[in-house]
Amino acid sequence: MRRLPDSNYKLAPSIVALVPWFRETVLEWFGQRGRTFPWRDANRTPYEVVVAEVLLQRTTATNIAKIYPAFIKQYPTWASLAQAELEDLQVALKPAGLWQQKALVFQALARAMDLQGGVVPSSRLELESLAGVGQYIASAVLTTLYNQAEPFIDVNMSRVLERFFDPRKLADIRDDPYLQTLARQVVKSDKSILVNWAIIDFAALVCKPNHPLCQICPLQSKCLFFLNHHTVIASSGVR
Repeated sequence: MRRLPDSNYKLAPSIVALVPWFRETVLEWFGQRGRTFPWRDANRTPYEVVVAEVLLQRTTATNIAKIYPAFIKQYPTWASLAQAELEDLQVALKPAGLWQQKALVFQALARAMDLQGGVVPSSRLELESLAGVGQYIASAVLTTLYNQAEPFIDVNMSRVLERFFDPRKLADIRDDPYLQTLARQVVKSDKSILVNWAIIDFAALVCKPNHPLCQICPLQSKCLFFLNHHTVIASSGVR
């Protein structure tokens, strides 16, 4: 299991001061522009939460939305998933991409969960000991099921936070103490699940990887990326 970076890392006061404004701004945007997905429904079972997070790894939410309802209908419990034939799982998962890898993960995870009565662990240590469960999925489960304010840090959340606040120093987002601490500070709220979803959707719809929609971004007035980019364009005389 990969350990989280040093929790004693101290953010610069200037960054800490921006966090509340950033959080409220993305939440306001989410309230108007956020996406709706079946796995965000308040009535989901713990099983459905974990399955969704495994499916969402290394693919797009819109892609998973196409197969999620049918997958849950076909495999409604850990027991049904544990008893599934590998070939059948692969067929069901093929539209999601990485279907061979995910089928193996689901098979191993379902068998382990079925052995412990389907009870989803409530600690990071136990969660990350399960097949296919890494830092991101553990954080999503702890936040969604157990109301722990954990950030869903992936390349998308990282991009939004680093553009707005400041870039990380280390290559791997899982190891960078600055980024991990910043993300935790941002989602530290009684609306942590909504903050996470807001940043995920914002990354997909506005703060895109190659062509961010900076001109319509509600964060632009305080965004480091926008301010630096705007200064460069203005100083070069580009019209």
